[in-house]
Amino acid sequence: MSGLPCFTICIVYNFEKIFSTFNKHYIKVPLESFGKNSYKVLASTLLSSRTKDEVTLEASKRLFKKAPSINKLKNLGTEELKNLIYPVGFYKTKAKHLKKLAEIIVIRLKGKIPSTREGLMLLPGVGRKTANLVLNRAFGIPAIAVDTHVHKISNMLGWVRTKTPEQTELELMKILPKKYWSEINRLFVSIGRQFTTQKKLQEFLENQIK
Repeated sequence: MSGLPCFTICIVYNFEKIFSTFNKHYIKVPLESFGKNSYKVLASTLLSSRTKDEVTLEASKRLFKKAPSINKLKNLGTEELKNLIYPVGFYKTKAKHLKKLAEIIVIRLKGKIPSTREGLMLLPGVGRKTANLVLNRAFGIPAIAVDTHVHKISNMLGWVRTKTPEQTELELMKILPKKYWSEINRLFVSIGRQFTTQKKLQEFLENQIK
């Protein structure tokens, strides 16, 4: 990935300084408003795929007003779910996933949201990134959730040289101290949302982390 060859070499693996700097510039991301409620974290994170946070937040609020619990979600029909979550990306597919997911959790799991990556990824529509975010936000379990922001910034910092978010997660797990695992998504997403172009992000990194 293009970037700052000298700059990247100089700060590579300077985790403490980078996380400290990102913390100082942190602005709360919308989906953090659901706190540690495992149901709301799971549902809103599932909705967030390929969708802007602001759109996801409003759709989630509509959904949770109608279905404040996993049991209430199970009782909603797929068509009603489609209307509630529109216009999130792939809303038709996500409505089906939410309906099936709720049935599995209520009937098979007795209403308990899984607290392991393996258990979460058995649910419809839940991939590795979603599972890791739920582990972090709802259960306080360290996991590296890699979205486009984490992938892009990690490469710009020279921490990894990867082509996909999946590769980035695996490489970060090798080098990033575990104490930072739960923080990286929250902080990198916040920074990525503030500096929306490659140029602006690069300038921020050059100015703030020297």
